[in-house]
Amino acid sequence: MAAKLVPVNRKVIVERTDEQEVKKGGIIIPDTAKEKPQKGKVISVAQLTKKDEDPMPVKEGDVILFGKYAGTEISVDDKDYLILNEDEILAVIQG
Repeated sequence: MAAKLVPVNRKVIVERTDEQEVKKGGIIIPDTAKEKPQKGKVISVAQLTKKDEDPMPVKEGDVILFGKYAGTEISVDDKDYLILNEDEILAVIQG
């Protein structure tokens, strides 16, 4: 059974989206030299307590942008995820 990640304290769990292979001048850039995408899909959002007045700016399924060095990388059941604080989310991609 796969583990379910549930963030706490106004955090979200994000799965990075795969970027297409980048070619410059006909040269294929190896995976180790590619930059990590700064876009991902929200997998899970922390449950807020009743005393929290502001709702979270994202929900499960949203595609978001975040900073290059934002969050903490984790691996669960051979899948890589990123745990982000609410204030590390730069934008929600709509449409």
